[in-house]
Amino acid sequence: MKDLIAATYAPMLPDGGLNLDIVRQYGQFLKSNKVTGAFVNGSTGDFVSLNTIERKQLIEAWSKNKPKDFFLTNHVGHSNLREAKELAAHSEGLVDAICALPPSYFKPKTLESLLFYCSEIASSAPSIPFYYYHIPLLTGVDFPMIDFLKLAVKTIPNFGGIKYSKYNPSDFAKCLHFNQGSQNILFGVDENLVSSLPLGATGWVGSTYNHLAPLYYEIISSYKNGNEQKANELQEKAVFFVETLDKISGFNGAGKSFMRLFGLDMGPSRFPHNTMTNEQLNIAIQTLDKKGILPYFGQRFSTNA
Repeated sequence: MKDLIAATYAPMLPDGGLNLDIVRQYGQFLKSNKVTGAFVNGSTGDFVSLNTIERKQLIEAWSKNKPKDFFLTNHVGHSNLREAKELAAHSEGLVDAICALPPSYFKPKTLESLLFYCSEIASSAPSIPFYYYHIPLLTGVDFPMIDFLKLAVKTIPNFGGIKYSKYNPSDFAKCLHFNQGSQNILFGVDENLVSSLPLGATGWVGSTYNHLAPLYYEIISSYKNGNEQKANELQEKAVFFVETLDKISGFNGAGKSFMRLFGLDMGPSRFPHNTMTNEQLNIAIQTLDKKGILPYFGQRFSTNA
């Protein structure tokens, strides 16, 4: 995986059921913004609010309808290891990789326990790469990833890398350059993407790449062209976008609602996330317009909520 990977939303119908018919259009939209893949059934996709059958149905729809040359990853983590293994086994033949975050209620208390959990899941889908999803802010599981990485490459034959969703530049850099950069370490904190560039990051997974991929690619190109000031200014706009939606309705639900402005009605959010009203969307548009962010949403964007 490289470049921008979008952590996708779970599209829903007005009654709260899955809207699988919109997946093809969703994938084409991401591809048109040069997003190189989708990370399905993750935090952005409300996986904790979906049951196992729904998670299977969603990844099947993505596998059937994904654009050409588009990297598809399925998050299969679960508090129930048996469910996680079932989701992993189901993923074979459907996706390019699987990923799992650790249980977050009864947590692994040692690296060995975490490795056992990951190994069991990875072995259930031996033909595809396994990635570990490091997001301690939500899981409460926070080991140094360089220590995990050194053990994982020895114990998990199909280990592919880490989705690193924590701002820890030192540990991230150690993982990124471990064994001459042999592992795929993906940066997962959208609001700090610019800080990952001096470290050598080449792949990013995040929810705001659904909305602002053109802006993030301009951040990357500005930095590579030596214009760090512009890169930092653009990063500030991305942070402002997140803060604006978060204040209005909470970012998870608001970000999903915001997709309506790209012609993609993702439907309502499941509890406890909120769904933005048209009035709230209009407030967000006005606020973002004052900050000069609207031009970075791309050609598909419309201010008609």
